[in-house]
Amino acid sequence: MTIAREERRNALNPEVTSGLLEGLRRAADDDAARVVVMTGAGEKAFCAGGDLGGFATDASSADQHRARGQLGEVFVAMQSHPKPVLARVNGHALGGGYGLMLAADIVVAVDDATIGTPEIDVGLWPHIITSVIQRNVPRKVALEMMLTGRKIDAREAERWGIVNRSVPRAELDSSIDEYVETLSSKSPLILRLGKRSFYRAQDMAFADAVEFLNGMLTLNLQAEDVAEGVSAFLQKRAPEWKGR
Repeated sequence: MTIAREERRNALNPEVTSGLLEGLRRAADDDAARVVVMTGAGEKAFCAGGDLGGFATDASSADQHRARGQLGEVFVAMQSHPKPVLARVNGHALGGGYGLMLAADIVVAVDDATIGTPEIDVGLWPHIITSVIQRNVPRKVALEMMLTGRKIDAREAERWGIVNRSVPRAELDSSIDEYVETLSSKSPLILRLGKRSFYRAQDMAFADAVEFLNGMLTLNLQAEDVAEGVSAFLQKRAPEWKGR
């Protein structure tokens, strides 16, 4: 999935967020698609955040409110997606683009990509992306970036655990391909169950999470792919996943 607004540094507007939602829905329904990769067109920006030019609109306040909320819907769709979602961060990831990056399951970024929340510099607070910032960025680092507008590069982001890998631009595609190949070799059913367990448990009280995860393990153990995985391991062969 590519945000194709290179001339606007792949900035977000209602058409882009609607397109992302539709692309995620299609990928979920496509049995041939095992992994979703999200990126931006060109080499300068993954996504530069909200298109400030979009503030000038004749739409009603209610319609504008709903349109802004679509970005949050994209975050939910990414984390509830049945397949792993990778962010191929080919350039700057700012504001809402930073949020998209954080909402992905795995992030690979070019090492000189600029990452941050510059909203404070134009009198805004990154309200919607706070939902994914709080779940992915250490508290003091997150608040410093949000309060001051300080940007970091992908190398520093990797040190904080905000991205999985920061790589030279020449290695970006090979790193993404490596993840895609690895993830495609796993049981699609267990990846789906695993994502559901991970994201649902994170907001539960500890005791509730333990009970929920025990139930998910019981469900996992009933899958045919478990028997196939164990048999393949014992027979020293590659598993042939059934997806059930």
